[in-house]
Amino acid sequence: MSETTPLDKEPGQANEKDGLSFQPISGFDLPRYAGIPTFMRLPLLGAKDVGIDDVDIGIVGVPWDGGTTNRPGTRHGPRQLRDLSTMIRRIHPTTGARPFETRNIADLGDAPVNPADVADALQRITGFYTDLKQRGITPLSAGGDHLVSYPILKALAADAPVGMIHFDAHTDLFDSYFGGFKYTHGTPFRRAIEDGYLDPKRVVQIGIRGTMYDDEDILWGLEQGVRIIRIEEVDDRGIADVMSEARAIVGDLPTYVSFDIDSIDPAFAPGTGTPETGGLTTREAQRMVRLLDGLNVIGADLVEVSPPFDPSGGTAWVGVSIMFELLCILAGAPGTKRLRPPLGHDK
Repeated sequence: MSETTPLDKEPGQANEKDGLSFQPISGFDLPRYAGIPTFMRLPLLGAKDVGIDDVDIGIVGVPWDGGTTNRPGTRHGPRQLRDLSTMIRRIHPTTGARPFETRNIADLGDAPVNPADVADALQRITGFYTDLKQRGITPLSAGGDHLVSYPILKALAADAPVGMIHFDAHTDLFDSYFGGFKYTHGTPFRRAIEDGYLDPKRVVQIGIRGTMYDDEDILWGLEQGVRIIRIEEVDDRGIADVMSEARAIVGDLPTYVSFDIDSIDPAFAPGTGTPETGGLTTREAQRMVRLLDGLNVIGADLVEVSPPFDPSGGTAWVGVSIMFELLCILAGAPGTKRLRPPLGHDK
């Protein structure tokens, strides 16, 4: 039996011959449609598995949409994103980044959730990410609806508020829905600011657009010091100028990145709960994320992929492509645990 048989290279397992190398399985060793899908064909590790404390970046699914107010289905996002992520290869085509060679990266499974109780689900998610923080693992998360960002921030910013660069069609700064309900996918960042997990003067929201109930969310955000950049301003100023301002606002302090798939035009990503026309192209979105390089990013998420509205997987492919861009940023961030020498060339 050769050294590169599928039995040696089953996705979701560490390669024992190489030690805990955390390397993704090459499509030259096992077809990308074969094997058990894990995020980017990486080893799947749980809290009690050997090697968990050697993980630098953990990719986590948060299969929950209990905060959705209109079209549901994002609870199924992580599973479809995992499946489509098997097409991700090792090397970034533009920057040359090789995240799997410089960091130990693993699929850490799904955060625990409760589909029947919002408060309990938020508590379970926070507990999961608190454990990752204590282990020094930087999380890259796949939602789920956008409310999942709140319990993640609650864990990561428990000691001090952080900044945020937020790509979205909506501010998610609303106060409440349906007569005072405070926790929906339209309220996470208002709660995070109020509770001291986000520094509003270091929050930048990019791509905002669409019809509105009123302007209360925007006015409240501006009063707190949030920088809101509508899609028209992105068009007028250009990507490089907008991202230069975003970098200046967050500076070199700890910063979270949240990417809602609906920031991208539904022509490219229709599988989401609240699509808005006139959004970013996929190419524009990739460029914007690449311009986060070198920032002190402590975690990131990609949310609101809803497979029932795009069973073909096209939206999920856009999502995992953005996740790889975010992964490359996290791999180069100064706070991620440790840098290792290259392990070799991709096949």
